[in-house]
Amino acid sequence: METRVALIGIMVSNRDSVTKLNAILQEYGEYIVGRMGIPYQKRQVSVISIVLDAPQDAISALSGKLGMLPHVSTKTIYAKVPSAEE
Repeated sequence: METRVALIGIMVSNRDSVTKLNAILQEYGEYIVGRMGIPYQKRQVSVISIVLDAPQDAISALSGKLGMLPHVSTKTIYAKVPSAEE
């Protein structure tokens, strides 16, 4: 199955959503290459970046689930790299 490399940027403006967010990320753990979280106390927001190597439908599903959480905003970008088969 062909996979793509993607980055999901996540902004969390209320910590009440963190438990659900982490549960969703755990569901997709097999595709996560790396994760970095930065709490920005001054602005009361947490910034999280998730790097994935996953099928397109898994990336879309994850991004959609995260985006439906209250107080959570996401944006997904894709790498312009050849597939692993090339």
